[in-house]
Amino acid sequence: MTFLVKLGELTLKGGNKAGFEKILARNLSVALRGSGAQLVMRDGRFYISCTDSAACQVEDELSHLPGITGWASARKTEKSPDEVIAACVEEAQRCFENGARSFKVESRRTDKSFPLRSYELNCRAGDAISAALPAFKVDVRRPDIIINVEIREKAFIYGYEKKGLRGLPVGTAGRGLLLLSGGIDSPVAGFLMALRGMSLAAVYFHAYPYTSDEAKQKVVALTGILARYTASAAVKLFVVGITPLEQRIKERAPEAWATVLLRMAMMECASRIARRAKCKALITGESLSQVASQTVENIRCAESRAALPVFRPLIGMDKEDITKKAIAIGTYETSILPYEDCCTLFSPLHPILRAPLPEATALYESLDLQSLIESALGAFIPMQRALAVQTA
Repeated sequence: MTFLVKLGELTLKGGNKAGFEKILARNLSVALRGSGAQLVMRDGRFYISCTDSAACQVEDELSHLPGITGWASARKTEKSPDEVIAACVEEAQRCFENGARSFKVESRRTDKSFPLRSYELNCRAGDAISAALPAFKVDVRRPDIIINVEIREKAFIYGYEKKGLRGLPVGTAGRGLLLLSGGIDSPVAGFLMALRGMSLAAVYFHAYPYTSDEAKQKVVALTGILARYTASAAVKLFVVGITPLEQRIKERAPEAWATVLLRMAMMECASRIARRAKCKALITGESLSQVASQTVENIRCAESRAALPVFRPLIGMDKEDITKKAIAIGTYETSILPYEDCCTLFSPLHPILRAPLPEATALYESLDLQSLIESALGAFIPMQRALAVQTA
């Protein structure tokens, strides 16, 4: 069986295209490891050859791979007009049996030495299909199915195409450190940055004994799900114990400021870990004004302690859209498990909504958190890499 894999945004990269294709080829090779499939790249197309028994595994990997717009199971023939037309009829038969009732033929000739022009090939293939399947009607405007013919080093004929994730190959935009809680939002943020070509590491702030080991294991599971989309067998997860930090904030700061000050401390911790992990940016799941800590003013306070760019891919999304995306990528069911994170447990009843940055800075510095941060980072746990897990 042959799968023809189509690229999208990569075709716009001009002189940099070859570098992006090389990384995509590497990611595909990693994803297909163990399947027995063979990968070949020619003229802006990737071809995967595999046994019929491995086809489902190959398609599952393709469905989780950023950087491709789609793929199709293609019939491969020699570049003989008779063989190509016969393959078109066979593909049309398959589409008709699957419920399509109208069709058109579209041809592209990379190899201009092929004896038929595209229009001539379309007409001859369409006539042959109509003769073999009189009930299969030609409709050039709104067909149920398009029979595609690509004349390259071989001829490739396919009908049904499946959509990919699009985006850019993971690894083309450096590495980002995801601040990963156990909630719905942050895993979606990590996924969206992976679609922009960013490989991921993650950090989880653990407040034992106020948060349970089950809460930590939930985050490990979420990291494993994200690994399926990062062209990697695993994603490194750092676990930082911040109970002393939270206790200091609770003891010395006004209650209403607890969440803002904790977010500031998390940003400072994450920035230091990011440098060790060779990350170029921080990633958060913040959505503007979704909760008290995510007003413009409070976001600014938190970011004031970040030493790297902070990416917030969810900033303009509402909760319903974020939830739909979480369901689509397979993180939702894990995110809603009833194990709360440290931010939830230490949230004040009436949090400050628009913290002035000068006041936030003065309060933060008065808490003398640096020694506690050093202790937390000195004892942080670089978890065993969270292995990729299957998603529904």
